[in-house]
Amino acid sequence: MARLFFEARSIVLPGDIIAEGDDVEPGGIFVERHGKRIIALITGLVDIEEQDGKYIVSIIPLEGAYIPRPGDIVIGLVKDIGITHWEVDIASPYKGILTVQEVLDKPFNPATDSLKRYLDVGDYIVAKVLAFDRARDPLLTIKGEGLGRISEGSIVEIKPSRVPRVIGKKGSMVNMLMEETGCSILVGQNGRIWIRCPSRDLEEILVLSLRKIEAEAHTTGLTERVRSFIREERSRRGV
Repeated sequence: MARLFFEARSIVLPGDIIAEGDDVEPGGIFVERHGKRIIALITGLVDIEEQDGKYIVSIIPLEGAYIPRPGDIVIGLVKDIGITHWEVDIASPYKGILTVQEVLDKPFNPATDSLKRYLDVGDYIVAKVLAFDRARDPLLTIKGEGLGRISEGSIVEIKPSRVPRVIGKKGSMVNMLMEETGCSILVGQNGRIWIRCPSRDLEEILVLSLRKIEAEAHTTGLTERVRSFIREERSRRGV
């Protein structure tokens, strides 16, 4: 039988025992199992979800830099161009490396062609982390559906630790934001968010809502408070 040593939304520290038992499972990279115990690896808020008769225990980080993981979708900013690769700021202690093979589907000759034709310094991109092992900088790709250069909309930056709260359980928060504002939203795991809105007013309301989520991430009932905030702002502005 599960024993829970912390309630949901309690603050835990690295090494704290959150739960114990055969019917508790770690959810995510910020907790790990030691025997029958689930141990916290970082400082954060406990999140507990019942699923198929078990408790899934995870942590919402309070602070911390973005550490890449293979498979992550990130929003990067091209900072430098080499002969056969781009260096990309991914809001992390590590810079992303995007090779020409992960951009083009045709042969590339650096003697006769320039990478600037395809991506230039200052361009934002949606990319996927292909590989990262801390021994070398993360390798990125923009080959795949929904990946590539960003040519419209705006970029909003939040703390990477707030990303799970912006997304919400099973996408509840981000789906609510899109429904209430009519905006398109892509949340990068590195804390950058690409938004495209029908009007300037709706974009401003969405940005204010994201800032509210970032500031109040540790509180309960946040989704409904943000929903009410959006509706009040839309009513006030007449949009």
